[in-house]
Amino acid sequence: MKFGEAFMEYLHNERERYSVLEKCSHVEYKRFKKVLKTCQTCKDEDEAAAVASSRQNNQNQISCQCQSCPVCDQTFFTELMKEASDISVCFNLRARHLLHLHVASGIQRYLLRFRQCFKYDQQAMVEEGRMLIEYATMNAVAIRKILKKYDKVHCSENGKHFKSKLRDEHVELLQSPWLIELGAFYLNLEGSDGGEFNELSSHFSCDLDATPPIMALILPDSLKIEYDLTCAICLVRKTFQFNCKGQKPFLHRRSFMYLILQETVFNPYALSCGHLFCKSCACSAASVYIFQGPKTADSCSKCPICRETGVYAKAVHMLELDLLLKTRCKDCWKERYNAERTETVKQTKVFWDLQAKYALY
Repeated sequence: MKFGEAFMEYLHNERERYSVLEKCSHVEYKRFKKVLKTCQTCKDEDEAAAVASSRQNNQNQISCQCQSCPVCDQTFFTELMKEASDISVCFNLRARHLLHLHVASGIQRYLLRFRQCFKYDQQAMVEEGRMLIEYATMNAVAIRKILKKYDKVHCSENGKHFKSKLRDEHVELLQSPWLIELGAFYLNLEGSDGGEFNELSSHFSCDLDATPPIMALILPDSLKIEYDLTCAICLVRKTFQFNCKGQKPFLHRRSFMYLILQETVFNPYALSCGHLFCKSCACSAASVYIFQGPKTADSCSKCPICRETGVYAKAVHMLELDLLLKTRCKDCWKERYNAERTETVKQTKVFWDLQAKYALY
């Protein structure tokens, strides 16, 4: 089945099965393809006329320039950006709402636990999570297909540039931290890597023993995307200990597992640029205390990897991913939890000592 047919079937089935996404935007895949088909016809006619003219001017190579195609420019670089933004906003809001119900804290956690005594709707949450993953992946693949066809028709690379622009504007669905959270949410509820998806659905898996540790997503067109779960700052700080007797390097098994996990994000935060860091590492890079959190960082603080500014204000606390790591690496997670807690207590003491000092003087 071609993707166009699969996408239209997905839209048809979605309207019948789900009322949750009734007001959500979708890529108008059929309309965009129709515009490209019309442009292809015009392009063939222009090339035929150009070939006849080239015989007189001794031109050997002719290509369609995007500047000569204002219809496609307006359609793809304005409308597609608007649709991608609307889809991203809708997906992020609904994913955040669903995950908040699953990992709520404080009084809301107790209220949800009390509600589950009368109605335990875990299966409904699994189905909604699966629906949101499918919503994101199908629309993301549709956008990729359209841009690829655009480049093919116009013999250009503007589609690739637009894809980069989507990432720069933080509206690329496949790079959204909420998609990673939904994958971890699904793995947490199902208790296994992935699950039974239909033909159009995506598939998540997680391999913490790989180098580097990854979470993988298989898209409907069999394209595999891997999310690196490594903290770049932890990777730099990682050191190995050797014995002092000139023997071969030796690490106790628990120490070795602890060092491996130190590369993996712990209590992770995703900055708005999409890069993952441990909470303590992100706070250290932004020069704030751990108990204050990354969101209190100065607006001029930069991402340690891409050096983009203003990425701390909308940082996402990856609670589902942290729960997945806690479940699969209990002992190592507990060691890192105790280490972070000790450091937090130490920083808290330093902070209040400074406050008391400033108050006295």
